Parts: sequence; structure tokens; C-alpha cells
Amino acid sequence: MRNQLSLALCLACGVVQAEDQWTPLTGAEIIQSLNDRRVMYDHAWQEFRASGRSLYNAGSDSWGYWSVRGAQYCSMWPPSDVWTCYDMARSGDKLFFIDASGGITEGRYADQD
Repeated sequence: MRNQLSLALCLACGVVQAEDQWTPLTGAEIIQSLNDRRVMYDHAWQEFRASGRSLYNAGSDSWGYWSVRGAQYCSMWPPSDVWTCYDMARSGDKLFFIDASGGITEGRYADQD
């Protein structure tokens, strides 16, 4: 996964302005970054509860679970019982969730909008 993160970061250089410095997050940093926070995406938001529950809203509520496994953020959304994991990076107030194929979702803290 670290190789995928490096590749994703390199590929994103063309999209992210040169002054943005992406910093990969460790497991402990992911917990610190998400625990009891609300993250805003383009057309949705997500809360990461300390209990391990996660509330995602893109027009209606969807409850799931989140955890950190190694140095990755992972989530599961019932009725599925499959955990999907993402590398994470940060640049200033931006959080980047990087999936296994290198796709990137950008978020910002709700209290920083």
C-alpha cells in the first residue's frame, strides 16, 4: 500500500498545486485526524465517532463502521461485511483518502469551512 500511496501522490502532483506538500499519515495520526471529527466532501459529509461508528450523509444518513488497521483508514458499510481500506495523507487542512487503485477523495474538517 505504501507504494500505491507514493504512486498516487506522484500522480496527484499534476492536480495538486506545487506548494501543497502531502504528508502520508501513520495509524496513530489517522486516529488523531478522524476521531470525533466531521469531514466535508464535495457533496457529502462524514462523522467518525470514537465508538467506531461512522455516519455518512450525501442527502440521507448511512451508518457504518470505521477503524484503523496498520497505517490505513478502513470502513465497512452494512449490509456488506467487507472492510475497505485507504491510505491517507494530509496537506494543510486537506485530508486525502487514497483507495487501492490510486483514486483520491479530498475532504476538509467541517469546522474549517
